[in-house]
Amino acid sequence: MHFKKSLLTLPLAVSLLAGCSSISDMLVYRIDINQGNYVEQQAVNRLKFGMTKEQVRYVLGSPMLVESGYPDTWYYIYHHVTGHQDPVQKNLIVDFDKDGGLIKIAGDFSNGDNFFEGLH
Repeated sequence: MHFKKSLLTLPLAVSLLAGCSSISDMLVYRIDINQGNYVEQQAVNRLKFGMTKEQVRYVLGSPMLVESGYPDTWYYIYHHVTGHQDPVQKNLIVDFDKDGGLIKIAGDFSNGDNFFEGLH
């Protein structure tokens, strides 16, 4: 009789424990993870057409990535994970002309209203 009880409780216990994995995931603390360059729209709004690389670096900091064959394209990449939530990634791509002047901004941020200020 004792053997029959254990045969019934073993599958029940296994199925209950299998369902607990998602609950235990929610009970386990996960730290927030930030990687890359944190960029705000306010900083991007300070960029102006024709700025030098040094000026852009002063406003935004050093880029996360500059490809070896394309030194005139800078990538600012920010990746953030909060606990058990889905990750968030923001990208900013900054392009310079051959003389090192800022010509274009792309990605998850838009040009500021004064980006083309001073151009005729």
